[in-house]
Amino acid sequence: MNLAFWRKKDGQPKKKKSPLREWIDAAVFAIIAATLIRTFIFEAYTIPTPSMEKTLLVNDFLFVSKISYGPRVPMTPLSVPFTHHTLPFTKYSKAYSEAVQWKYRRWWGFTDIKRNDVVVFNFPEGDTVALEQQDRSYYALVRQSGRDYVWANNHVTSRPVDKRENYIKRCLAIAGDTLKIVNGEVFINGQPAPVPPHSEHFYNVTTSGDPLNASRLEELGIDAEPIEITGNNTYIYNLTKDNVTALRGLKPAVQGVTPYFRYSPGVTEPNPDAVFPQDTSLHWNLDNFGPLYVPKEGETVKLDSSNIAFYRRVIGVYEGNKLEEKEGKIFINGKQSDMYTFKLNYYWMMGDNRNNSLDSRYWGFVPEDHVVGKAWIIWMSYGKDGIRWSRLFRGIH
Repeated sequence: MNLAFWRKKDGQPKKKKSPLREWIDAAVFAIIAATLIRTFIFEAYTIPTPSMEKTLLVNDFLFVSKISYGPRVPMTPLSVPFTHHTLPFTKYSKAYSEAVQWKYRRWWGFTDIKRNDVVVFNFPEGDTVALEQQDRSYYALVRQSGRDYVWANNHVTSRPVDKRENYIKRCLAIAGDTLKIVNGEVFINGQPAPVPPHSEHFYNVTTSGDPLNASRLEELGIDAEPIEITGNNTYIYNLTKDNVTALRGLKPAVQGVTPYFRYSPGVTEPNPDAVFPQDTSLHWNLDNFGPLYVPKEGETVKLDSSNIAFYRRVIGVYEGNKLEEKEGKIFINGKQSDMYTFKLNYYWMMGDNRNNSLDSRYWGFVPEDHVVGKAWIIWMSYGKDGIRWSRLFRGIH
C-alpha cells in the first residue's frame, strides 16, 4: 500500500510562492510569535514618570517577566496586535472588543509575589477613565469636581481589567500583612520594612547662607533646583541615602541634612479625599497611615461601620458583589451580613520616590488579577545627555 499518496507526483514541481505571499506568511508568523511572547513570556515597557526614582529613571526601557508569577490568560482576547487600549493615531478609538470576556486565570509561575518585588500591574481605579485626563483617577476627579462636571467636559469610558493603564511600583505588603506608616517609615506586621538603597525622600538641607553650587549638585546626581525654599537658608531636596551622605560632607557650605515630613501624626491632609480610604474621620495622611490589613484569599473579616470603607471597593468592584449599606447595616447580594470571606489575594504597592508617587496610599489595594508581571531587566536607558550606558542590561531589584 502506497503510504505517500499525498506527495506530488514526479514531473509536477512544487508551485513557488510569489514574493507578496512570502512577505504575508512571514508577517503573519511574526505577529503570532510576538503576540505569544509578549502575552506569556515577557514584554517591553517604558518608565514615563519619576515615581520609582532613583531605582528606575524616566526613559528606562524594561523587560517585564510574565512567567515569574505565571502568565495571565488574556481576559479580553479580541484586540488589535501590539496595542493596549487605544488605536494608534486616535484619541478615543478602542483597540479591543468586549464581545468576548474570559474569567481571570493564571498559569503556573516560578514564584509568588514577595515583599519588595518591583511589580507591573493594571491601575486598580482604571475601570472608568476620563480620556482627556488619563493621568488622573476618574474617581478623584469626581470627588474634586462632581460627576456632572467630569462627564460634561470629558469623554468617559470603561475598560476591562487587562486593558487598564499599566503602573510599576514596589510591593511593600502582601496578602495577610498589616501595614502602618509612621513619619514616612513603613512597618509591616510591626517590623520596619527594608528601604530600597536608591529610593528618594524629602530632606531639609540647611546651608551657611548661599545656595548650593548647581554644577556640584549635578555631579552628585542631585537635581540642582530644590523642591521648595522654606527660608532661614533651608531648602527641600529629594535625595537618596548616598546623596545625604555626600551633602553632609560638604561642610561648611552645608550645615545640616534632616528628614522632612509634610504632615505629623493625626494631621489630616489639606485634601483629605486624596488619601485612601477617603474617610476624613481617620485623620490619615501620606506620612502617617494605618494600621491596615491587606486582604488574603480565604480569610474572613468582620465588617462594621469602622472598617467597611477599607473593603467597600474590594467587595463591590474587584470581587463582583452587590454591596449596600442601609441604616447602619451591610447587605451583600441582598443578604444582611457582618462577615466577608475574600476571594482573591491583594497587595500594597508604593513608589520608591515616596514623596512623588501616586500609589496605594491614594487608591488602596491591588488585586491579584491586576498583576501583569515582575520587572526583570533594563535593556535601554537614555537621558538628556544621551544613552545611560551604565544602566544597560542591569537587573531590577
